[in-house]
Amino acid sequence: MSNIKLHCFAQSGNAYKVALFLEMAGLGWEPVPVDFFNKATQGAEFRAKLNPLGEVPVMERDGRLFTQSGAILTRLADETGLFAGRDADERYEILQWLLFDNHKFTSFYATLRFLLAFAKTGETPVTENLRGRVKAAYKLVDAHLATRSFMVGERPTIADLSMAGYVYYPEETGVDWSAYPHLSAWRDRIAALPGWKHPYDVMPGHPLSA
Repeated sequence: MSNIKLHCFAQSGNAYKVALFLEMAGLGWEPVPVDFFNKATQGAEFRAKLNPLGEVPVMERDGRLFTQSGAILTRLADETGLFAGRDADERYEILQWLLFDNHKFTSFYATLRFLLAFAKTGETPVTENLRGRVKAAYKLVDAHLATRSFMVGERPTIADLSMAGYVYYPEETGVDWSAYPHLSAWRDRIAALPGWKHPYDVMPGHPLSA
């Protein structure tokens, strides 16, 4: 692999999922900053040249564009053999958790964090509802991790890297991590892996300018 560029910004956990893979895999890559908070992803140029959905991450490699974090992780795992499933059963289980992550684990927490930390909505019925959904998802994963070290068995896969997308951000969301001891221990195990870096240390754009 060569000439990898990742269009990203430091506050995006979805971009962090791919940045984390690239970093932990030891692949040479270059972050390309995206000014999300000044609506860069909503602009016609971004949508025309990078991603018509107006989202990051966008991985650019040898003239090709790749979007959607779960799809990018799957592609990278298939190509490198790193953090991949060892057989059809593991690949199936990884896909299950990737879909769960995007539908319930990342999505609810990311939206809650955005509303409170960046949109500054304060507490509303919407944030209360989202926090309840976050707690339900975290409780489920906490129970799953009570009997294993990682999401699929005893070694990290892209399921773990995907679900780690938003768990290291410091912004306050009112979710009590101490209520999820197995999930907290898993978070620490991921951070102890070779090559791990915090999202604010691996992607550009932190801190936000006033």
